[in-house]
Amino acid sequence: MSPRRSYDQYCSAARALDVVGDRWTLLIVRELLAGPRRYTDLHADLPGVSTDVLASRLKDMERDGLTTRRRLPPPGAAYVYELTGRGRELLPVLQALGEWGAPLLGERRATDAVRAHWFALPLSRALEGSGLVEVRLEEGEFHLWAGAEEGPVYGDGPAPEEPDARLTFDAETCAAVGRGELGLRDAVREGRVEVLGEGAPAKELREG
Repeated sequence: MSPRRSYDQYCSAARALDVVGDRWTLLIVRELLAGPRRYTDLHADLPGVSTDVLASRLKDMERDGLTTRRRLPPPGAAYVYELTGRGRELLPVLQALGEWGAPLLGERRATDAVRAHWFALPLSRALEGSGLVEVRLEEGEFHLWAGAEEGPVYGDGPAPEEPDARLTFDAETCAAVGRGELGLRDAVREGRVEVLGEGAPAKELREG
């Protein structure tokens, strides 16, 4: 394993970048905020990363205490990577970075890859309260635990149990909400978001 590079500066920001400043590291954290992931799943949802770079980053992150690797019990018997508590503490960092970068998105370029669950973290900033929310886009489905203080923040695909709210809208509206250009309640009032469910999040959005 190659030695970790350092800025050699007595500054907390520099020290943080020593650990998470390498290309792909924070995007791997973004994927692992969904819970344990297999290497093949990570590679599929990080288009553009080489297998060598992904393996190297995962080793570095394990060494630095951001992730752990464990073997699933049979019949799975595959290895999965997951965030440690220290790694999960990067959630507000990623949310702040996403908020700062939102004005840079603009229109989707022809070369841009997209995964439905990439909208989860921006959307979580717009949701008030707490609860399990399922989101349906043309690009796919994902679910998120609004207000979750531990465990996975979101997951790919339908909710694992009956959600407190189901939201259906297009990626353009979802992106606008994530960028803060459109309030979620305003989008509901304008008919750009369909809200189903009887949980508190659904009722708050319908009554808002």
